Amino acid sequence: MSTEIKSPTFPESVVDGTVANWLKKEGEIVKQDEVIAEIETDKVVLEVVAPFDGSITRIYKQAGETVTSAELIADFSEGSSPDAVKESKTEEKKQDKNEDKKSGPAAKKIMNEHDLDAAEVSASGKGGRITKADVLEHLETKNSDPKKAIDVSTSISGDRPEERVPMSRLRATIAKRLLEVKQNTAMLTTFNEVDMLPIKNMRSKFGTEFEEKHGVKLGFMSFFVAAAVEALRAFPSVNASIDGDDIVYHSFQDIGVAVSTERGLVVPIIRNAENLDLAEIEKSIIDYSGKARDGKLDLQDMQGGTFTISNGGIFGSLLSTPILNAPQTAILGMHKIQDRAVVIDGEIVVRPMMYLAMSYDHRLIDGKEAVGFLVNIKEALESPERLLLGL
Repeated sequence: MSTEIKSPTFPESVVDGTVANWLKKEGEIVKQDEVIAEIETDKVVLEVVAPFDGSITRIYKQAGETVTSAELIADFSEGSSPDAVKESKTEEKKQDKNEDKKSGPAAKKIMNEHDLDAAEVSASGKGGRITKADVLEHLETKNSDPKKAIDVSTSISGDRPEERVPMSRLRATIAKRLLEVKQNTAMLTTFNEVDMLPIKNMRSKFGTEFEEKHGVKLGFMSFFVAAAVEALRAFPSVNASIDGDDIVYHSFQDIGVAVSTERGLVVPIIRNAENLDLAEIEKSIIDYSGKARDGKLDLQDMQGGTFTISNGGIFGSLLSTPILNAPQTAILGMHKIQDRAVVIDGEIVVRPMMYLAMSYDHRLIDGKEAVGFLVNIKEALESPERLLLGL
């Protein structure tokens, strides 16, 4: 029985996508629900899975080609066809043969992509090892068309190789949006610092009990989300957005938490954060972070948002100027917690300090409001009991 494999159904905000790669080849045997292809949109990578045990009989859309919503991309046959079994065995023999001759991961990947036998490639590496340069040189020699040689994506100039690869759709979208923000907003950044000792003490005192009761650890981000919610209530313009000549004030706080993935930065949204306690916020963050790392985020997970928090501190950043996540008008940047000497009540003491950075759109938010908002967050974090008491 043959079945049509179609691209996922995109929401209205997504026009098309790109076939990022095929994880399975024509004729290769696959199991039900096994991922066979990945479709990359402007916001997320969507997986295409096998409807049942069987094999791909024909691929209509190759990697790099554009697809629309629910478009036919392949045919799929149920069961293990003789051709599929034969193809699988041929592939296994080819891989075994390539294993006989030592080669690095990069070289092996290119040989598999171009259906090369390791025996055909002259090895120049130590101990008869095939290097990436060996494979590329073989392809250039084999390919009579200079343009095709360039398609290998690597040019060799003595001992200074260069590789040219197309920018992923997600990375290209991120780059485009960042440039648009810089060009279309009056972005400024204001800074402050916060003493993290009160929160660290609270985590040390109640962390174990909190985890036993709620099943999640008490992290720092939940305090920042809760503090942002209170500050957004006090400064509605920071929670607003600009739509043409109109200002849209939001009565809810949908907080975006920036998460770094291998494919780029994504910002899943914690919906109605004003209705969540610290435990519920922590659970949402853990759930979204896991889905982001595994590439399981849905488009709905990242749509909307009224304010964003970015934590460069997890990478060791001491200070930065975060860029707005349009059409939002403000973003909060967290940074590394570092022990520093500060003056408190006339005495020099060592405290765990963090720099805070708030970038904002000066078209809507005045400097006084921006500074007041950041001070509000600072005061809430330095007196975390106020967050719990709703003060």
